[in-house]
Amino acid sequence: MFVLMSDMQNKDIINTKDGSKLGRIVDINVSSDGKINYFITSETKMLRRMNSEEHKIAFEQIKTIGNDVILVDLN
Repeated sequence: MFVLMSDMQNKDIINTKDGSKLGRIVDINVSSDGKINYFITSETKMLRRMNSEEHKIAFEQIKTIGNDVILVDLN
């Protein structure tokens, strides 16, 4: 499956463990050899609070990339 980063940034991130919405991808961390270490998510601007939490999501934690959402498995 081929997915553009710009397309992934427009999808809501949902934790399958508890159904919580983690926001959207705002940044990506890539190793020196070009592998994705993790994605950084944050709440969307309209919902963002002063103490909004960022989440680091390893590529391996992504379970499904759908049309509108990305499902992840965070412990």
